[in-house]
Amino acid sequence: MADLKPVLDAEGVNALLRRAFPGARPDAFPTVLEVAPGRVKVVAAYRDGLLRPGGVISGPTLMSLADTAAYALVLAHVGDQLMAVTSQLSINFLRGARPGDLHAEAEMLRLGRRNAVCDVRLWTETSDRLAAQANVTYAIPSS
Repeated sequence: MADLKPVLDAEGVNALLRRAFPGARPDAFPTVLEVAPGRVKVVAAYRDGLLRPGGVISGPTLMSLADTAAYALVLAHVGDQLMAVTSQLSINFLRGARPGDLHAEAEMLRLGRRNAVCDVRLWTETSDRLAAQANVTYAIPSS
């Protein structure tokens, strides 16, 4: 959606996320690396405890990053709307995510007054070897 214009840059979104989740450990919280019209890139540093039996990153970890990336995308485009909430999340697990930093790229499919629909792609190795893909809808509170 080329007509979208972010109102916050990566630093602004990171500051807003830290404010939204003051109890989160700094090393456990994903970082927004880049904000562009209709897109964000996010990375979550690998740490012990993310793996499930079989040695791949757990599904709940992938779902959490998909949700966080979508939230960051919404905040980047609507600003200080911390009460925006997930109203739907559907995820497709495509292959096991090998241990390593977990990357997400979120794209805005539709931004309306009340809802934002996002596509999120996740990987650890390279972006052409996706581990998961999610569709996430956020409800945006009326101002």
